[in-house]
Amino acid sequence: MGLLIADDIHQRKLATYIPKDSKCFSACSFVFLAGDERKVDGALGVHQISSDSPDLVGAQLAISDIIEVLNRFGTPMDVMQVMFKTPPNDMHVFSQDEVERYKLNRAGGEQSSSPTVVDVPVPVSGADTKPTAQAAPVGSEVASATPQAKLSPLQEFTRRPNRIAIYTGLDLFGDDISSIRVEEASECAKSCLAMNGQCRAFTFNSNPKIKRGPNCFLKSSAGRADGNSVAFSGRFLSGAEGDPSELTLGTIDPQTALHDDIDLRGGDLSRRPERSAKTPLDCRLACIDEKQCMAFTYIKPKKEC
Repeated sequence: MGLLIADDIHQRKLATYIPKDSKCFSACSFVFLAGDERKVDGALGVHQISSDSPDLVGAQLAISDIIEVLNRFGTPMDVMQVMFKTPPNDMHVFSQDEVERYKLNRAGGEQSSSPTVVDVPVPVSGADTKPTAQAAPVGSEVASATPQAKLSPLQEFTRRPNRIAIYTGLDLFGDDISSIRVEEASECAKSCLAMNGQCRAFTFNSNPKIKRGPNCFLKSSAGRADGNSVAFSGRFLSGAEGDPSELTLGTIDPQTALHDDIDLRGGDLSRRPERSAKTPLDCRLACIDEKQCMAFTYIKPKKEC
């Protein structure tokens, strides 16, 4: 079945891709190698075929079919050798170095070198091995990003956003490329998405007290994460990126944890002011970055933290 699917992919000149943190083992490897354009970011594994049947003629015919099909796919000889030298109850997973060395990644239209001839051992026995491929979730299609050059189907999939990570109470601080005023957070997200890949993240300020000025900040990257109870942020993820991990960080909420005209005396970590902190914002962030810091005081007239 794997060879039939692979042959169909080859005839249709489709692209194949193994996302990061995903696996494509055994029969799935035939499907991957059939791609006119292909890319490995996850794990690609191969091994010998296996059969409980003592029919050696049938086994040889099956191996012959596999070699013929893989040869049409332009599969490198080294890859076939690895495949047929790996026992059926084992799995050879290609390292990134091997992926580059064997040219497993391929741009659309590229073909491998001359036809391949491989001497292979006859499999004796073993359990059938089923492919265990994982697919990354793909959301609705979004127009691709680069007006200067047309992207291949695989490049388009791995670069275009196909999902979004949402953070409430988190300000993605810095790396702003534009700031606008909008009514809703959804409008802020759409404005970021409309920038054709230039904008990768955004922060929307939901504070109802702010009646004028920008409240939507479009960013070239996620920048620094900073806790802020009125912030609503998002980061666009492409098909090549894994799901974001949980985020844990210390915060001093600028909306609820700051107090004007109050000096917290004593308990100083140093006799000298923090040199890197020249503004109240710098002072707050410096305290967050210092694990021993539990509070801070910024003296405005002296600009000292």
